[in-house]
Formats: sequence, C-alpha cells, structure tokens
Amino acid sequence: MSGTNTPTPAWATRGAAGRDRRMDETMFAVMKTGGKQYRVQAGDTLRVEKLAAAAGETVQFNEVLMVGSTVGAPTVAGAGVQATVVDHVKSDKTIHFVKRRRKHSSQRTKGHRQQLTLVKITEVLASGADGSGVKAALGATEAKRAN
Repeated sequence: MSGTNTPTPAWATRGAAGRDRRMDETMFAVMKTGGKQYRVQAGDTLRVEKLAAAAGETVQFNEVLMVGSTVGAPTVAGAGVQATVVDHVKSDKTIHFVKRRRKHSSQRTKGHRQQLTLVKITEVLASGADGSGVKAALGATEAKRAN
C-alpha cells in the first residue's frame, strides 16, 4: 500500500502533552498584564483587567515573558504584543456573604463586579516592539498614578 495518499490520523500529530502540533505553526507569546499571565497568538480575544484606553484604540503589551521558543529572563527584550481594545465590560457578580456565628442577627451580603477590557490580539512581535510607536497598555490604576 505504499504510494497511496492516506491522511495522517489525528493521534499521530499530537505531542507529549496532547496538544496539536499544528498549533505551533503560528507565533505565540506569553504576556503578563494585571498580575496574570496569558498565552496568546494573533486573532485571540481576551478579557483582561481594565486598561486606560478607549474602545477601538490600539495598545501594546511590553511585558512579554516568552515568544515562540525564546524565554526571557524575566522578559524578552524588544518583544511586544499588539492588540485592539474591543470594549469595556464587567465580569459576573461575585457575592460575599458574611454571617457572624455567635450574633445571629448579623448577616450581610456584598456584591462586586470586576471591570474588564476585551482586547483582540492583532500581532505578536518577537523584536522591534520598542520603535513601533504604539501606545503602551497601562492598567486604569497605573494610569492614575502616572498623572
């Protein structure tokens, strides 16, 4: 049966971690914003902590921990992730219920909705992000401190 064009089975293209090897063809990065780390590639949509940018604006994340197979110490010099701000949203409500055991009449509920920013990743830059001229992505609290 040599010479026939049979498709490669799905299990043959998977790596040790079970992830599809074909995903690795596109450039990916691990970036940090809002105290969290995200694995991103072009076309991804993320919900990150609120950024000081208007909807439709292009921002750049400069704190990139890894690009492709290049690991930074702690960040990759000259790397960046560019994204477009889609919208500002609020997360689902989290309810904090407080009941003091010994005082039966003392009950209280507090709700909180975290403010988030939806961003769409447009480009992952392995180098040359310093001279791109795109506004750096700052969190809302960082922007207030800077002013």
